[in-house]
Amino acid sequence: MLTEQNYKDGQILLIDKPLQWTSFQVVNKLRWLIRKNFGIKKIKVGHAGTLDPLATGLLLICTGKFTKRIQEFQGQAKEYTGTILLGATTPSYDLETEIDKTFPIDHISEKTIHETTSLFIGEIDQYPPIFSALKKDGKRLYEYAREGETVEISSRKITINEFEITKIKLPEVDFRVVCSKGTYIRSLAHDFGKALNSGAHLTVLRRTKIGSFSVEDATTIESFENQLCPKIETT
Repeated sequence: MLTEQNYKDGQILLIDKPLQWTSFQVVNKLRWLIRKNFGIKKIKVGHAGTLDPLATGLLLICTGKFTKRIQEFQGQAKEYTGTILLGATTPSYDLETEIDKTFPIDHISEKTIHETTSLFIGEIDQYPPIFSALKKDGKRLYEYAREGETVEISSRKITINEFEITKIKLPEVDFRVVCSKGTYIRSLAHDFGKALNSGAHLTVLRRTKIGSFSVEDATTIESFENQLCPKIETT
């Protein structure tokens, strides 16, 4: 059982983030649980890499002195699995917004899908989604998007180390990606659809690894709470 001092000296907590939770909500929940359990007013808690609310999977939570190592962990390669739906786009590139355009997919074969992944391997230029938390002129991009404002977004260099198609059941395509910090899998899905002369958006996303850390070793928020504050059984 970890002590108050253990958390202050620094811990890396592997959390399997549930669907619909923001990364910030997970941090707040764990901070509250630690403070409540030990009866303390302050404890530093932060995450090493945001996951969208519609994504699940590995979230690295650092406590105490280990919050100083957050940038170190953020810079490590990440692995994701998920599903891309071909033949339709959404403004957010995922399920946050409704489908705005549809496209034919009759010309797309399994061979073409596998071959097209090679276009994205290595260092590439990627445009972040307009529905993202990146800031421009002190304002989040998604705020501009929700207000219907058009803003110019600059591309940035990212690296895709691996892009593997794991299952094809059109219009759905399952994948596994290993990529650098700053990669938007939603943008990859969108660009993949364009490269196939169609359209696409992300419907499922799960982060499975950050560096040497794996979601297989992660715990749920409920399990963490039960370990930290075991419920007393009454007879």
